[in-house]
Amino acid sequence: MSDTLTIDSISKRYGDVVALDALSFDVRPGEIFGFVGSNGAGKTTTMRIALGVLAADSGEVRLGGEPVDLDVRRTIGYMPEERGLYPKMKVGAQLAYLARLHGLSSTEAKEAVERWTTRLGIETRAGDTVDSLSLGNQQRVQLAAALVHDPAVLVLDEPFSGLDPVAVDVMSDVLVEKARTGVPVIFSSHQLDLVQRLCDRVGIIANGRMRAVGTVDELRGSGNAELHVHAPEAPVGWAHHLTGVTTISHLDGRTVLTLGPGTDDQDVLQAALKTGPVHEFSVSRPSLTDMFREVVSA
Repeated sequence: MSDTLTIDSISKRYGDVVALDALSFDVRPGEIFGFVGSNGAGKTTTMRIALGVLAADSGEVRLGGEPVDLDVRRTIGYMPEERGLYPKMKVGAQLAYLARLHGLSSTEAKEAVERWTTRLGIETRAGDTVDSLSLGNQQRVQLAAALVHDPAVLVLDEPFSGLDPVAVDVMSDVLVEKARTGVPVIFSSHQLDLVQRLCDRVGIIANGRMRAVGTVDELRGSGNAELHVHAPEAPVGWAHHLTGVTTISHLDGRTVLTLGPGTDDQDVLQAALKTGPVHEFSVSRPSLTDMFREVVSA
């Protein structure tokens, strides 16, 4: 079982610009954690500090309660947003070289390269140089580079950017498989539909501060629900007296309402029934995209 990756109150400034402001969260063993935010919010800076590429002004990164030092960093699989491959080096040789840098023997490295190039569908390109590959296949090689040493933690910065749907499915499956072995997985992405589908928990960062953390259901449940009611005999304004309820529209007995956090939808149902028959009563929660917009604009 792997250990928890802890980001503890890390701060980073560039002159007068505050890139990170006492940012804290953790990624648990076997968990896929989605790290989302607008451009410039601090996602990449956080990941680079976790990897030791940047130094924090204050705060600490720990794995299993211990500070992340050079030896620990060798156990982390990292996929940077700006691809870090040698363009003129052949894929197989490059992956084997990177595996050896992480401490694998020559035999272990060869086996790992064969396993991951096959798993990611690029085994036939092992003898090609990286710059001869499509951007999608370069992305697969970059993921293989993060996985080839069997990392204890995966840190991926925009891993789905530019991928076609088949490649997205392959990468998604790999992340889920690694998490199931107990590896903490954190990835950043602007593709919130993927984050909503894949992640156990999500952290939303804005202006260097963590604004919301929780499961997708928790985050969606903290927003205002939308309620659709079809009560054909209900007069206009029938729900105005209900606490926490705002009417958005009312037309031909169909009413759309917003429910504030903590509002009991059963109270609304009882009020609707008092007006006559209710033919439709359904609640829709805000999507992760809706919650993201609400959080970052607050």
